[in-house]
Amino acid sequence: MATIATATETETKQPKTQPKSEHKVQRGRHDDKFKIFCGTANEPLTEEICAFLGLERGKATVTRFSDGEVYIQILENVRGADVFVVQPTCFPVDEHLMELLFLVDALKRASARRITAVIPYYGYARQDRKDKPRVPVSSKLVADLLTTAGAHRALVVDLHAPQIQGFFNIPVDHLFASPVLVDYFKKMNLPALTVVSPDAGGVERARFFAKKIEAALAIVDKRRTDMNVAEVMHVIGDVKGRTCLIIDDIIDTAGTLVKTADALLKAGAAKVYACASHPVLSGEAIQRISKSSLEQVVVTNTIPLTQAAKDEPKIKVLSIHGLLGRAIQSIHEETSVSSLFA
Repeated sequence: MATIATATETETKQPKTQPKSEHKVQRGRHDDKFKIFCGTANEPLTEEICAFLGLERGKATVTRFSDGEVYIQILENVRGADVFVVQPTCFPVDEHLMELLFLVDALKRASARRITAVIPYYGYARQDRKDKPRVPVSSKLVADLLTTAGAHRALVVDLHAPQIQGFFNIPVDHLFASPVLVDYFKKMNLPALTVVSPDAGGVERARFFAKKIEAALAIVDKRRTDMNVAEVMHVIGDVKGRTCLIIDDIIDTAGTLVKTADALLKAGAAKVYACASHPVLSGEAIQRISKSSLEQVVVTNTIPLTQAAKDEPKIKVLSIHGLLGRAIQSIHEETSVSSLFA
């Protein structure tokens, strides 16, 4: 199709039976006011999203001075454009957060019409309240920084605490990686499956997952004794002789995950799998997973995996580029996002 075709000519040439999803991708491909940029946090995911939408990634320079100070320059015209900036705030968290803020500020000063911060992994989400004296509510501050920088809206995936949406004074679209994970485990067809929440706070997530996959539900009661340290107490629910699937939003040091798997096996579980949206995998997480009794740990690519994690046979990565791509297309066309993932 010639790129100079007018809207009327395009509508005439396209067959009426063309699927709606393909029509969306075609519109994005020829829309000069629809642009996607990214920082250095997860460039492969951004490339997948762009390929899904039929777009070229926006051109920008993201580099650093010798002292570590970040330097940003947008290398193409964005005046009046609907711009999306894909940047998870993963390790190194502060560097990637500053990149995101400076990209948004640069786009604002370049007269972009609307700027959406696409944050597959929202760092500082675990610091969402004052649970001790004289501590900051860091996730609220990050939301304020994004708004001050010039973001008009945010698109996030599996917030650690859903109420963080209320910390923003701009619209927030909150996606869940569960459709991708549910589809994978449905195809596995695991026998006598029980979905397990590793703590009381994750029960709603586990219940939703269990309903979608038509499985039983169990809960592991734990007590957190220190930062990144948790002691598993006991299993609530019958897991004896069953295949258990632990579902969480974040795997950080994997200490809680491994202890939860051990508790389930002690309670009589036959096999234990695990899945999570965000593979932070810090410290000795990969070694713990490798030595654990877990059959498989399934994660998404909201955060890019290190080479060590890629080489670990127990870790399986699923891509959420289609999920984010459809949501970005819906935001651009101002159609319902929630209807895509209901």
